[in-house]
Amino acid sequence: MSVMAAVGDVFRRARGRTLTAFRQGARNSSGGLRVPAGSILCRAAGREGWAWPRRGAECSEVVSGDEYQWKGPFYFIQGADPQFGLIKAWAVGNTGSGDDEWGEEIKLTEQAVQAINKLNPKPKFFVLCGDLIHGMPGTQWRKDQEQDLKNVLKNTDQDIPLVFVSGNHDIGNTPTRETIDNYCKSWGDDYFSFWVGGVFFLVLNSQLYFDSSKCPELKQAQDAWLNGQLAAAEKRKCKHIIVFQHIPLFLRKPDEDHDYFNLEKSVRQEIMEKFQNAGVKAVFSGHYHRNAGGWYRGLEMVVSSAIGCQLGEDKHGLRVVLVTDEKIVHRYYSLDELSSQGLEKEMVDMLAKQN
Repeated sequence: MSVMAAVGDVFRRARGRTLTAFRQGARNSSGGLRVPAGSILCRAAGREGWAWPRRGAECSEVVSGDEYQWKGPFYFIQGADPQFGLIKAWAVGNTGSGDDEWGEEIKLTEQAVQAINKLNPKPKFFVLCGDLIHGMPGTQWRKDQEQDLKNVLKNTDQDIPLVFVSGNHDIGNTPTRETIDNYCKSWGDDYFSFWVGGVFFLVLNSQLYFDSSKCPELKQAQDAWLNGQLAAAEKRKCKHIIVFQHIPLFLRKPDEDHDYFNLEKSVRQEIMEKFQNAGVKAVFSGHYHRNAGGWYRGLEMVVSSAIGCQLGEDKHGLRVVLVTDEKIVHRYYSLDELSSQGLEKEMVDMLAKQN
């Protein structure tokens, strides 16, 4: 995700393995100290105080006040794979270096932002589940694609925080410490957590599960961090736990064969069991450029098609995800449908009825 460099800045980057976008300056319920906007209360090494998180700095406990509390149903928007440059590269059959044009992706992402800005009520946030651009680390058009994407996303309503998830094109199929560091400098931490309305969200770097051969210590660090986060969530008795990552655990069946679009079977099984034991309700991903999904012992795997290039029969679109007291309801909308019609009445009624 992005960092709050200034008030109202749409890019509120995740730092210190947490996201500051939902922390607002306000007096607490007991009349205590006002929280500085964008700050977190760190309790670490025997010290306590308000601080603005920086990348690499971690706190043993992060207090976000009201966001720990369930206040009723809300919804967010999930998108995936704007992947500036892939439409041209795919059309000419050169995905390695044929990504020198991305005007169509600019128009599609502009349409997505405009559709989201029109929604009423507003979504809590807009998460992009990886492959923000097509250019791999070190390739010719990467910086230009990245800048053009930011120029589009900065027009997102400033009351709708952006959450960024790293994909294989963002950090490389076989990431290194350098490629991950470069991603973090531009978009924020590659893995982090945050709370919204009593729901605990985890953003993971799924490429570390796909191929961490050049940075095994970073996978180990994410594993240890994730175990700690799931343990902390259990203590807090959160309403739901939801995970965002780029590569799906599986596309349709938990025991399907491994290929480019899912995780290796033994890795997948370990993660599925960990999530299921921790009470994770759903994992949202992209990568497949088609809609798919399935279930594993009450854990839902949701695979969303792309804002950008389509590799199947789906239309360019976004997923609307409604979080209620008892369940998570979601539907994929084409960009044209969401732009012209907005949320369907059933979803609006669910939000209004429970609020």
